[in-house]
Amino acid sequence: MRVITGLWRWRHNPLRRGTDLAEAWVALVALVLVVVAAPVVGTVAASLSRDALYHSVQEQRDQRHETTATVVKKVAQPPLDPDPETSTARDAHSRVLATWTAPDGSAHRDRVVAGLTAPRAGDTFPLWTDRQGHVVGRPLDRATAATHAVLAGVGAGVALIGLVEGARRLVVWRMVRRRYARWDRAWDIAGPDWGRTGAGS
Repeated sequence: MRVITGLWRWRHNPLRRGTDLAEAWVALVALVLVVVAAPVVGTVAASLSRDALYHSVQEQRDQRHETTATVVKKVAQPPLDPDPETSTARDAHSRVLATWTAPDGSAHRDRVVAGLTAPRAGDTFPLWTDRQGHVVGRPLDRATAATHAVLAGVGAGVALIGLVEGARRLVVWRMVRRRYARWDRAWDIAGPDWGRTGAGS
């Protein structure tokens, strides 16, 4: 909105000062950067992020494997979490002692978190591991990667808009300070004779 206000100074006015015109130029440059550069920066950032994330997705798919784990017994849960947001997520999972076979054929047995609300011995659940059978997180999927890329692009565009607006405000602030300084100097010259008869004021 302030950019539009700055552009308003382009209008013809006999009282328009040089600094008004300079401020209008600054507003015009800021508007062009916001309208043109921000979408370009956002698009480039989203594209680069998407490529990097898709590469990461492919690497994770190559290195992580889904296997089926079998519950041996349920393990005591940690103390109750008083935070309702995190406790809901915790209640949907259980800690169990489970066994599974790694992609390389080795057998494993360890305590893991299972997506079971009431696990019993013999229940099975999916588990992600690396080639050696060590438990790892679920690999990132392409839809999530695309969402993250879009958010990165939007963030880059918004950051550029903020940078441009901050620079515009700084330039205008410096212009206003110089204007006030010139007014002070002019007042110092005219001030002592202001309103006196025959002083030409």
